[in-house]
Amino acid sequence: MKLGSKNKFLTSPPLCFIKSYFLLFTFYFLLIIFFVWTAPLSFSQEHLGKGRISGVVVDDQGKPIEGVLITVESMKYKTKLKGYSDKKGHFAVAGMGTGYWRITATKKGYNSSYIDMNIRQLRRNPPITFTLKKMTGYAALMTDEDSFKMFDKGNLLIKEEKYDEALGVFNEFLEKYPEIYQVHLNIGTCYLKKGELDKAEAEFKLVLDKTLATYGDYKKDPQTSLRAMTGLGELYIQKEDFDTATKHFAQALEISPEDEVAAYNVGEVFFSHQKIDEAIKYFELAIKIKKDWSKPYLKLGYVYLNKGDFNKSLEFFNKFVEMDPDNPEVPKVKNMIATIEKMKK
Repeated sequence: MKLGSKNKFLTSPPLCFIKSYFLLFTFYFLLIIFFVWTAPLSFSQEHLGKGRISGVVVDDQGKPIEGVLITVESMKYKTKLKGYSDKKGHFAVAGMGTGYWRITATKKGYNSSYIDMNIRQLRRNPPITFTLKKMTGYAALMTDEDSFKMFDKGNLLIKEEKYDEALGVFNEFLEKYPEIYQVHLNIGTCYLKKGELDKAEAEFKLVLDKTLATYGDYKKDPQTSLRAMTGLGELYIQKEDFDTATKHFAQALEISPEDEVAAYNVGEVFFSHQKIDEAIKYFELAIKIKKDWSKPYLKLGYVYLNKGDFNKSLEFFNKFVEMDPDNPEVPKVKNMIATIEKMKK
């Protein structure tokens, strides 16, 4: 044997040492892989197991509801599992560990429901029946963004004087939410603007009847009752039945006696129909209710100018400018004041 090969043999590690080193390396490698894979599970998937639940979702008439979201949430951890009901209302969710879980059934347009259950893995869990009640009225509307947009569209069409289109929108809304009777105010307004007074009257009276049936007193829903009464008042002005109109306006202000805007609006209705003295009465009432509101002072300036009473007109125009100097109407009113003063000379 050569000396060089002998030395080489003596400096090489024994075979048993190489095998031990390899096994140790493999062990640490597998340990690292184990921690990498199991670390996320310990935080996001705690409380999982082989538990399973099933059941059915129906409405209050016993009919199955499809597409209901079933959320199963651990009451100890943040772990959540989800599923949906099928066409027959059936659902099943699996993967829960033993312990308490909250099972919730939700669907847009329905009141949600939940149950807390102690889930078992080694035996069958009892079936669950959820009965969801359909939302109605304002509760349903609060979750229905499309219907809100529909209602806004109808009001915009009224402003644009497209009354027939607005009627179509409001009637479509009413088909979906027949219990929201207040929409008849908007329908009545459309008929009023179209000059179909009998139809308008029927709508406003329907609102007042529904308000009494619901609350027993107009004052318990003053905004709705006020709009219906003033609508009837304006309607009778168009019929030139001023006594009946005045009666309805008086009833409106009885419902909301401290409402300066209501008094002002009644004055506007009378003024627009050239019932000057009646208009003055309600604009003055608006001032009596809220003395620091500039708008009725401005309107009284125009009313007295219309009557040819220049002194009174100047009094109210000047008061308006003094009270609300930053109002965008002020330059126009100052020109009116200058013109009136020239006319007096």
